[in-house]
Amino acid sequence: MQLDIFEHSRDVMLRNDVLQALEHLDARSACASKQALALAYPCDDALPALSRLIEATTALVGQTEQPTALADHAALAQAQAVLTDEVTPAAQSLMEAKQARAWLRPFWQNLIRRSAHLPYRADTQAQHAAPMLLHIQDWQGAQDAVALVASWRRIPAPLAWMAQARLNLLGLQASWALLVELCWLSPQRLEAVVQNAPDAILKRLKAQFDAEFEPDAELTANPNEPDADLAWFPAWVLTERPQLAPQLALAQASTHSAPEQAMRLLLNLLGLERQGRHHDIVVHRKQLRDLHAGLYAAYLKTR
Repeated sequence: MQLDIFEHSRDVMLRNDVLQALEHLDARSACASKQALALAYPCDDALPALSRLIEATTALVGQTEQPTALADHAALAQAQAVLTDEVTPAAQSLMEAKQARAWLRPFWQNLIRRSAHLPYRADTQAQHAAPMLLHIQDWQGAQDAVALVASWRRIPAPLAWMAQARLNLLGLQASWALLVELCWLSPQRLEAVVQNAPDAILKRLKAQFDAEFEPDAELTANPNEPDADLAWFPAWVLTERPQLAPQLALAQASTHSAPEQAMRLLLNLLGLERQGRHHDIVVHRKQLRDLHAGLYAAYLKTR
């Protein structure tokens, strides 16, 4: 049987007509093109996903023409779930990854606008503009949103959001202080920030830390905190990259935990070494050894 190329490509053309209209957020044209596809190919696999995207586009256009603020955090959570669990998979099934991300961006921006009045709440952290802005890679917008959270530098989630935004906006050198504070305040959140970081140096240092750092069983025996050792990462970084001392020294005082004390101690040690104050060096080294034997061993390897 000879294949009729034009006949067998007609379904593709009809689908593309729908997608082209959706690309321009033209819900009316998309609906008409989808009806033509359904009439010619009533069992086409793309019809359910196309219908969902048209429905979402119609709602988006309506919100653009007559915007309404979301009532509360629960309403935002519901809208996020629809976009994440229904609209996004439908778009990804019909578009290339980059195209789908670009197409979905106005939908996230719509949610951000409609929820801008909702304050940060610890019990509904995901229902805030900052993580949505990070999701669409609006780094400046995310930084501005976090800055509006009172005492954001003392709260794990906003601090992590700001660190991620700052890494992408200004780079690693300008972000070390926030990363250090996040290590001390919430090591598990730092893990997520590193995984999403654009900086290869940070990822290499973290991988080296994981491979080489010797944990202290007495200090990190809590099974509920699997990333607790990561709190020692800033102090360990100083043993590997002492030239980073000026950047790490900018970290604000935190909870005065043992990992924080160790980093401050190492900063003092580096200064004493430059001054050649041998007696004070001996005293500080003993204090470091008493704080964490594994960290002390890492420090000695470079001496």
